[in-house]
Amino acid sequence: MGEMITKLQFYLQYPFVWYALIVGTLIALCSSLIGVTLVLKRYSFIGDGLSHVAFGAMAVATIFHLANDTIFVMPVTIIAAVLLLRSGQNAKIKGDAAIAMLSVGALALGYLVLHLFSTSANISGDVCSSLFGSTSILTLSRQDVWLCVIMAATVIFIFWICYNRIFAVTFDENFAKATGIQADRYNLWIAIIIAVIIVLGMNLVGSLLISALIIFPALSAMQIFQNFKQVVICSAVISVSCALVGILISILFSTPVGATIVAADMIVFLLSSLVGRVIRK
Repeated sequence: MGEMITKLQFYLQYPFVWYALIVGTLIALCSSLIGVTLVLKRYSFIGDGLSHVAFGAMAVATIFHLANDTIFVMPVTIIAAVLLLRSGQNAKIKGDAAIAMLSVGALALGYLVLHLFSTSANISGDVCSSLFGSTSILTLSRQDVWLCVIMAATVIFIFWICYNRIFAVTFDENFAKATGIQADRYNLWIAIIIAVIIVLGMNLVGSLLISALIIFPALSAMQIFQNFKQVVICSAVISVSCALVGILISILFSTPVGATIVAADMIVFLLSSLVGRVIRK
């Protein structure tokens, strides 16, 4: 135990470790806030679909050798999110089918583009690190950290300002419209926030695992609490704690960052389920 503490103290001397902890905490916090809304609105799968869109956009950005692929990936993901959430029930292709088509189509297109045009000698490694995360979270620059801080602060501010309206839209959209709340506008904000979180989170856990950051903390909190505010707060605490623990474990034991964080989320979900059963007896 003492050896692990000494090793951790050694790593904490380096700025890149603190950068990873800061970015990981912010992404986990933002994911947990919007995750509760998505789970309650039964939009959980949209995170998975949009993460695949982000992967396809990132593949195209890589081919064109863009210095900062976020400039291209972010708008593409936001547009896809808006189209999916605004397609509505009147569309010929319903929401779940549209998400499934977009998900597999973008994933296949991204891999095809990388395979045909990439100049990398290790295409499989590049694809694997993009899908499941890599050590890129440990190679963040100060500019990357500031970008994440600004975007995360924006997401948190919007959620805080619009909390009551998001609450109304989440539980009863028709009632929200009847009371004068512009539900479509807030669904649009939700779509934009989801897209921003997914693009930010790809460096942390990869495009395939980002939806776990959105879903698991919310579901874990719902096993224990029934009140919306309590669920949001508990979800935030769980998400941030699992992200910090996952990053530290990955540093100490050289495990994949994304998979370690998701494994921590899964363990907490199982424990929360047991606690929830005990409470309800």
